[in-house]
Amino acid sequence: MTIKPSADSAAELEWLKSSYSSNDGPECVEVAASASAVHVRDSKDLQGPQLAFGQAEWSAFIPYAANGG
Repeated sequence: MTIKPSADSAAELEWLKSSYSSNDGPECVEVAASASAVHVRDSKDLQGPQLAFGQAEWSAFIPYAANGG
């Protein structure tokens, strides 16, 4: 998965919903990239908490997630 940085401000981020997310199930994850981090949030709680990962941490996570954890 390649994510291109979209903004530096959390309010300006361009969020992308996971292809595994649906309106019916609990897997509702969105990601957005900034110049310094990859941000993750629950797409059903847009004002809720967000996580931010550095590029190295995100790169290490992707192969783990792609294999189903």
